[in-house]
Amino acid sequence: MTWDFELVDGPYGGVTEGPAWDGSGLLFTHIPTSRILRFDPQAGASTAFRSGTNHANGLMLDPDGLLYACEGGARRMVRYEPDGGTTVLADGYDGQRLNIPNDVAIDLQGRVWFTDPYYEGAAGEWSEDRANKDLDHDSVYRLDPDGGGWSITRVTFDTTRPNGLLFSLDHDTLYVAQSGRRPDEYRQLRAYPVRTDGSLGDHAVLHEFGAHRGIDGMVLDTEGNIIATAGFEESGPGPMIYVFAPDGQTLETHPMPADRPTNCTFGGRDLTTLYVTTAGGHLFRAPTERQGRLLYPNDNSSPGSP
Repeated sequence: MTWDFELVDGPYGGVTEGPAWDGSGLLFTHIPTSRILRFDPQAGASTAFRSGTNHANGLMLDPDGLLYACEGGARRMVRYEPDGGTTVLADGYDGQRLNIPNDVAIDLQGRVWFTDPYYEGAAGEWSEDRANKDLDHDSVYRLDPDGGGWSITRVTFDTTRPNGLLFSLDHDTLYVAQSGRRPDEYRQLRAYPVRTDGSLGDHAVLHEFGAHRGIDGMVLDTEGNIIATAGFEESGPGPMIYVFAPDGQTLETHPMPADRPTNCTFGGRDLTTLYVTTAGGHLFRAPTERQGRLLYPNDNSSPGSP
């Protein structure tokens, strides 16, 4: 089945990212203007949801509907509170500033996992200069609730510019997009086993993108398959939505009508509509035969419209 992508908003110019379905509408970030927008399918338009987000990128709603964000410009992980406040979960590791937090996943224990790559230019003018990079590594971290605060633990020691991340259906595997830009960096879809203590085992490479642009963002369907944004017009098969089985087998590919898709999630009444953001600031959607597995809403009975 071919997915028919419809442009529903944008292009805004500059990267849109972090799509998160809130039950009846889609939240997404416009990184250059430090805004979160909300697309209302009933109205067919987006409105400003939050401003001053410090070049926020990835978003995720926890099972209670609280919104977490990777504020790349402020080099921190945050939670946006219902009263409009912001709770800082982490802004450094081992006495040094984080790089540019990119994407986030939350597990069934309420632990917050995030990737922290340094992509030049991803968080405003300061980020163009790699001299502003404090850490000598680009890693995945786990944040554990700790007496009203949060403790931070580094969980990968073999990543360079990790990007999207996603838990398997049973939460026993963490999928990580290893998405380097330089020729000496890997572009892979990796699967890390999650140990009982929250550490990660050795990864398996599920898909190798070679010299071409790898995965940016990912979402899971109810069968445990990985729906991922990848590719660009410069090389390879071009901008694409991939559907990977849990073992990495490529089940489907769906060409995108705009370059550099950045992230995706399911939404709509029955979570079968795929929403996709892009580096050019688009928001697309397409009806699919697949159903999303989201942490929120988590009963697959969203009251929203397609």
